[in-house]
Order: sequence, then C-alpha cells, then structure tokens
Amino acid sequence: MRKKLLSDGSKEFKYEIREIVKKANQLKALGLEIHWENIGDPIEKKCQLPFWIKDIMRDLVQQNSSYGYCHSKGALATREFICKQTNAMGGVQITPEDILFFNGLGDAIATTYQLLDITSRVIGPSPAYSTHSSAEAAHAHADPITYKLDPANHWYPDLEELENKVKYNPNIAGILIINPDNPTGMVYPLESLKKIIQIAKKYGVFVISDEVYNKIVYNGARSYSLSEYAEDVPGIAMKGLSKEVPWPGSRCGWMEFYNRDKNPEFSAFCSALDNAKMIEVCSTSLPQLALPLILGDERYEIHRSFLNEQIGKRSEIINKILSEVPELMFNPTYGAFYNAIIFKEGVLNDKQTLHIENPEIRAKVEEWCKGVNPDYRFVYYLLGATGICVVPMSSFCCELQGFRITILEEDENELIKIFTTLRDAIKNYVH
Repeated sequence: MRKKLLSDGSKEFKYEIREIVKKANQLKALGLEIHWENIGDPIEKKCQLPFWIKDIMRDLVQQNSSYGYCHSKGALATREFICKQTNAMGGVQITPEDILFFNGLGDAIATTYQLLDITSRVIGPSPAYSTHSSAEAAHAHADPITYKLDPANHWYPDLEELENKVKYNPNIAGILIINPDNPTGMVYPLESLKKIIQIAKKYGVFVISDEVYNKIVYNGARSYSLSEYAEDVPGIAMKGLSKEVPWPGSRCGWMEFYNRDKNPEFSAFCSALDNAKMIEVCSTSLPQLALPLILGDERYEIHRSFLNEQIGKRSEIINKILSEVPELMFNPTYGAFYNAIIFKEGVLNDKQTLHIENPEIRAKVEEWCKGVNPDYRFVYYLLGATGICVVPMSSFCCELQGFRITILEEDENELIKIFTTLRDAIKNYVH
C-alpha cells in the first residue's frame, strides 16, 4: 500500500477473554470437551429468562414502531424512565437530556476514548477490564495508566497510589471506576468512592463509573451508583441491559451525564458524544423499548434478587473448593460474576506441566507455551488437560500471575465437578 493503514494505537486492541476461545476451539476440533469459564454470558451457562420477559418481547415485535429509528439520544419514554429511577436515589439530579444510548457498553466505551484529546488520559484500575484499557491505550498510542487493586486487601484500590499518579501526571483528565469490579468481583466501599471523588475534585478531573454490574451484588454487599456520591464532580455513569436482565445479546447500554453544567470543557465533551451518536442516527430501538417494561415490572426485582442469591450460593461453593489450595491468594466475591484467582509469588515457573493424553493436543499446548508468561502457560495446560477455559490474569493489564473464572454455571453438580477438577489440576501443576 502507498500509505500505512493501521494507526500506532491499533496494537493496543487486545481481548484475551475472546482470544482464548480461538485456542479452545482448536482443541475442541480434536475432540476435547470445553468448559467455558472465560466470558460472562449467563445465557451460555443455561440461565433461563422468565416467560413474562419473553412475553414483553413477543408483544413488542408485533408493534410496527419497534422496527423504526428512535431518537438519536434514545427513546424518550425510556430516558424519562431511567431519569426517574436515578433521581429517586436522591443524589445528583438529571434530565432525559443527560442520557445517551449506545449499542452496548462496548460502543459507549470505544466512543468515549475515541473523542478524548490524544494527550488526555483516563487512569483505570489494575487488574483492568480489557475493553476499557485497550480502548484508552489505543486512543493515546501508549500503555494504559493504572492504579492498583490490592489482592492482599480484599482487592480494594490503593488510593494513595491513585492520588500520587493523578497529582504528578498532568495528562490525567479522568478516573475510571468499575463497580462492581470486573475481573475481581470486588464491590467498592463507600469510603473509597468518596475518597476518589475528593481526588477528582482536588485535581480537576472527571470520573467514569462503569456500572453494568451495579444490580448484581450478593452475600450482604451494597453497590453505590455514581449519582449517589459524585457531589458536584463531573461524571459519566455507564449502564446496560446486558447483565441486569440478563440480555447480553441486546447490545443495549447507556450513559448518564452528571454535573454537566459545572464545567464547560466537560459539557463540550458530552455534546461531542451526543453528536457522534447523531451522526450514527441512533442505537437499536427494540431493547430500548423493552427496558422500562422489564425493569419497571414489579416482578423484575424478584427475578434479579433470585439470580443474585444463586450467584452468591455458587460463589460460596467455589470459595470452599479453591480455598483449600494454599498456593493461591483467594478473595471471596461480592458483586458481578467473576473471581480473580492469584498464585502466590514464586509458585509458577516455566517448567510446570499437566498430563495431556492426546498427543495432538499436547503438541499444540507445548507450542503455545513457548515464551509466554507463567500464568498463560498454566491456562494453556489447564485447557489441554481438562478442557476448562479460563483467562490468564496478566492479560488484564497487571503483573499478577493467575486467572479469571466466572460464577455462572447453573447446574450445581457441574459447577462442583468443574471447580473440583480445577482445584486438583492446580495441585498437580504446582507440586
């Protein structure tokens, strides 16, 4: 080609949560049964939506209006519904004009970082969720800037490090919170959230709060929305139907802009987001029309509470099984449906293996393991030996060695079987 096509930032687009699927499918083609513990899709893990939700969808698809465009910012009745719910929390008050719909949060995240000035950085948590860290790094043509979540302290954020990085890096324009957190399953304490707001206020930066798991909490946890503690700091909350219903295939997410009137630079950024969606025309209509009918139904809270209770029970089963392995640094989860499992320092090396009976599978695993991080090596051997597909921890923009699991398997007997097999595989691998 006469000109270079790819931008320098394109190399930052990495998503190991899906990349591992390519390798798993290669082994599946060789006859290996795969247990998918890599991605947060409740439907894939046998979650059955109640018939009343399906009835809502059946009625909507009979309405001719559901096949047309909606308002560029999102269906007005839906934005009014969301506005009412948010304002009922009693914190920052918004109007329907402060809400903007996207085709899933992936779309919202990509657009947000794309519109930031190349010199303006958003610092996010580490371990990082790849969609945020990759998009932010790609926009800046640089490595992500992160603050640590501490596995030795319940995965809570290192607020001293966060403040120092914001203080001494004038390019940092925003702070990202993912609450509840993916990949750790941690729920931020209110005290930590308030401290982050004080840091943002002190240094004149805005806050992004990814709250796609906000309603998925269990084992006594309480997750706070940004509107409840933002005070007068400009902020963007990101929410969606993907996990709440759950309806991952809806690709329906939205932003809520807080304190847009408090800063002209932030207000201009919000307007640019509005305009970007206007150029696209609008986001998908059908899930927007369904949103108030589903989330506003009196049966929804019962449905969500039941799902949360089941996730909590599964987390306790996994806690019991994996807590038996002394080589792991293990934290129970309280939100979302993931857990980040960390090997203690010095446990992993480049000589460890698991027995793989099939020679073709063994050959592929050995090839994949050349020159990779120790936790990638463990993940590949685990996959080849057991069919259990997890995601290496170091792919989440951190130096920690471990792996991420999901807490979604609906069949309790299958759940126990998978994680007992995982526990035994870890013991065999490290000894």
